[in-house]
Amino acid sequence: MSEPVPQSRIIREMSAEFLGTMVLILFGCGVVAQVVAGGALTDPKGGLGDHDSIAWAWGLGVTLGVYVAARISGAHLNPAVTLALAVFKGFSWAKVVPYALAQTAGAFVAALLVRWNYTEVLARADPAHSLKTQFVFSTLPGNGSTTAGIHEWGAFRDQVIGTALLLLLIFAITDLLNTPPGANMAAFVIGLVVVAIGMAFGTDAGYAINPARDFGPRLASFLTGYRGAWRDQWGNLYFWVPLIGPLIGGVLGAGLYKYLIGVFLPTAGTEPTGRVPAPDDTR
Repeated sequence: MSEPVPQSRIIREMSAEFLGTMVLILFGCGVVAQVVAGGALTDPKGGLGDHDSIAWAWGLGVTLGVYVAARISGAHLNPAVTLALAVFKGFSWAKVVPYALAQTAGAFVAALLVRWNYTEVLARADPAHSLKTQFVFSTLPGNGSTTAGIHEWGAFRDQVIGTALLLLLIFAITDLLNTPPGANMAAFVIGLVVVAIGMAFGTDAGYAINPARDFGPRLASFLTGYRGAWRDQWGNLYFWVPLIGPLIGGVLGAGLYKYLIGVFLPTAGTEPTGRVPAPDDTR
C-alpha cells in the first residue's frame, strides 16, 4: 500500500509535470499548426515544413520538457510513463492520478495557447474547423486519410506497439545498471527516440504514444470550435484509442525490458523511483 504523499511535495511535482508537459505540447502542436495550417496558405502549398520537421520538433519538445521538470518530478510528461514506473519501478501509486491530471492540464493549456496564437491561420486554412486541421491538436487513424484504410482497431494496435517501444527504450536509457547516457544526456536521447518513432511509426495513428498529449489538446480543440474532435474521419468515436492503447503498450514495453534485460543485469543499491538521480540529491 502506498504511503501518503506530503502535500507540499506533490504540489511541486505536479507543478513540474504541468509545466514540462506544457513545453512539450507547445512545440508539438505548434509545429503541426505551422506545417499543416500555415503550409496550406503558402504558394506553393507546403512551404513551412514537412513530416520530418514535425518529427524533429516533437522530439525536441520532449527533450526540452524533460530538462524543465526532471529534477523536481522526474519529468514523466506522459501517463503511460507514470503508470509503467508505478508497476515496475516502485513509483508511488498515490501519485499516478495526480501526475496524469497535471500532465493532461499542461497539454490542455499548451493547446489553448497554440489555438489562440494560430487563430487567424487556422481560420483561413480551414474555416469550418474540420478534420482538415483537427490533427493539429489530436491524432486520427491514418492521420485522417480515408485511402490508408486505418480504422480505430488498427490505430489501437499501432499505439500499443509504439508506446511499448517508447517505454522499453526509456527504461533502457535511464537504467543506471545498464549503459545510460552520461553528462545529463538522457533527455536528449529520449527526444531522439520520439523522433525515431515519429519517422517509423507515424502513418497509422500519428504516434500520440501519450494519453495526456492527445486528450488535453483534443479537449482544447473541442471547446474552441472543433465540434467533431471526439470522432475520426469515419464518424466513429476515436478519442479512447490514444488513451487506452498507450497505457497498455507502456506497461508491455516496460515489462519486456524488465524481464528480458533488467533481470540479467548486475544488482546495485536501490534505484530512484521515477526521478532523475543527481550526485548531490539528498531528498
